[in-house]
Amino acid sequence: MSKFATTNRVTPVNKTGSDPAFFSVWDIHSYYGESYIVQGVSFDIREGEVLALLGRNGAGKTSTLRSIARVDSPQVTRGEIWLDHKPLHSMKSHEAAQYGVGLVPEDRRIIAGMTVEENLILAQIAPPIGWSIERIYEHFPRLAERKDQEATTLSGGEQQMLAVARALARDIKLLLLDEPYEGLAPVIVHEIERIVDGIKKLGITTIIVEQNAVAALRLADRAIILDMGQVVFDGLAQEVLDNEELRQQYLAI
Repeated sequence: MSKFATTNRVTPVNKTGSDPAFFSVWDIHSYYGESYIVQGVSFDIREGEVLALLGRNGAGKTSTLRSIARVDSPQVTRGEIWLDHKPLHSMKSHEAAQYGVGLVPEDRRIIAGMTVEENLILAQIAPPIGWSIERIYEHFPRLAERKDQEATTLSGGEQQMLAVARALARDIKLLLLDEPYEGLAPVIVHEIERIVDGIKKLGITTIIVEQNAVAALRLADRAIILDMGQVVFDGLAQEVLDNEELRQQYLAI
């Protein structure tokens, strides 16, 4: 355990279901083939918190996020993942999505040949029980302006807005953002930050994986730092911003 690791965590879900955190990861281990990537990661999140999941390239951040979303790769071989009293670790990816896990992947996965609005409609569960299209446009006015535009012709920042909006189009409990600022100009990063801050104010529990650690920490309540697939820090986001030694050792900033 790193000297920076802290114990100021909420009580995790236990096997009797008493005194649960809203979201808990218990000792998960994940592999890509023979590569052991996530090596016993555990953490908890209170409802409505924003967590920054940080670390250098190859630390296991995206693999942890994908393990939570129950996608096929990496393969989770051990551990438990609980969301609002339900075991995600026993669900397939589509079941986790239906239950309320919204993953916004780094590549955004905008559907070609469809308009902005068609992308949003396709993301909704039928009958719609999440955000209406009208509510999405209230929070993403630029998407309303481009609702009839072919979605893959949007700018990078607009595609990121659409990817986030598609996640919100369902009855979401947990939003997973994988590198939301990747490849965006600083002025667009600030706009995406504003959107994520608005989501935070709505009380949506969020995990952000981001190489731009300072930007993520500005939005986050708490931070987890991974190194070689293990948790080396679990504490307040402000602690990371205030601790130069910690930032240099694990984040190179």
